[in-house]
Amino acid sequence: MPDPITLFDGRTLAGWRAAPRLPTPVRADDPVLATDTPTYRKALAHLGRWTVEDGAICGRQDPPGSGLGAYLVSEASFGDFELTLEARPDWPADTGIMLRATADGSTGYQVLVDHRKSGNIGGFYGNGIGRFHAINFNVDVKRDAAGKPVGLKLEDPATTIEPIAEWKPALLSRKATGEDFLKAWRWDGWNAFRIRMVGALPKITVWINGLLMSEIDTAIMAYRDFDGAAVLKKLGNAGHIAFEVHDNDPRMGAERWAPNAACRWRNIRVQPL
Repeated sequence: MPDPITLFDGRTLAGWRAAPRLPTPVRADDPVLATDTPTYRKALAHLGRWTVEDGAICGRQDPPGSGLGAYLVSEASFGDFELTLEARPDWPADTGIMLRATADGSTGYQVLVDHRKSGNIGGFYGNGIGRFHAINFNVDVKRDAAGKPVGLKLEDPATTIEPIAEWKPALLSRKATGEDFLKAWRWDGWNAFRIRMVGALPKITVWINGLLMSEIDTAIMAYRDFDGAAVLKKLGNAGHIAFEVHDNDPRMGAERWAPNAACRWRNIRVQPL
């Protein structure tokens, strides 16, 4: 087996490059979106604010409160691998880990780290490859008497802005309950992710703090907008790893990404398989 690869030296962003969070089509075989639009040009001008602080990569919107997102993309690309890292997101911060992503970071398989209302952590989303949303629960925040966020709780379905339709958990071949997730997750602390990705149309498995959170097998997954042949043509058998700073939108505004929010990443290693 090849030696493991350290993707972050703890001091610099060597081996990484910033990229704008550009809009993507729904399906892998949809026509490329027009680039001569105000939305595209506005997104293109923002690369996020990526810094190294206390031995961790920190991602923020730039300028703070701009509502515009970005990616930090690995220069190297990978096929089959296990990725380990630690993450520490603020509340609210809608972020994620892109796998087998295109060079601009915008298209690929995403492991969700949606640390905000109606978000999910450890499930999957198909960026530009069908927009499948494979999750088993949504989270919300607990607040103290002064209104300060103090922890996570499972979201009341009556208040959600992203209902969990039956097809969402059905896409997962293995899944933890929301209650198990809450026992494993460390509020305002570092959370260890292990992600295994194997196969041309990959099986992806996610563990968080040792708990098997979710697994999806895209080779057998049935979803109306996911065409395996088109995805393989688009992504191939290997791609980049990227971290996301999400943009805001009229529906959620700053509840998706607070003006001064950050997500932090450290101890990032890949074991090629």
